[in-house]
Amino acid sequence: MKNTIVEYDSIIKNCKDIFAKKMKDYGSAWRILRISSLTDQIFIKAQRIRSIEQKGFQKVEEGARNEFIGIVNYAVIGLIQLDIGVSEQAEEMDYDKAISNFEKNIKTAKELMIAKNHDYGEAWRDMRVSSLTDLILQKLLRVKQIEDNHGSTLISEGVDANYLDMLNYAVFALIKIK
Repeated sequence: MKNTIVEYDSIIKNCKDIFAKKMKDYGSAWRILRISSLTDQIFIKAQRIRSIEQKGFQKVEEGARNEFIGIVNYAVIGLIQLDIGVSEQAEEMDYDKAISNFEKNIKTAKELMIAKNHDYGEAWRDMRVSSLTDLILQKLLRVKQIEDNHGSTLISEGVDANYLDMLNYAVFALIKIK
């Protein structure tokens, strides 16, 4: 498990670096995105990964690795939006506040990963990256259904729990393809 935490932290460091650089380039333009739009952004990335896996090649230079990083970062953005709400006027979020929110949500995701890894015995290490991709897509379909139900569930976890799982599955995939 120690190795997993080191690998997890390394992947997250890279994702955070990209998030921070994009904050410098674009600011927090993502604040205008509704949860359904963020779900669709993650869906596009996961669907592209699956397409690359099935075809065995890609025509656009960026590969699956960059798409998994995008899934991590969009999942964090989704968690931030769920927490503080969507900005109807695209209110700018201060850089330090955005980084603080990023770190807060990663901490939650990491704690969940550690707890689940304890219970599941790091079963993800024996999985294929394509299975992790499929699990992300399954979670996305669940989130879309929850969104269609206006956020209500009878027995199931909410959107936030699914975003956390997608984030962690993407990190696991990045560890496996590293």
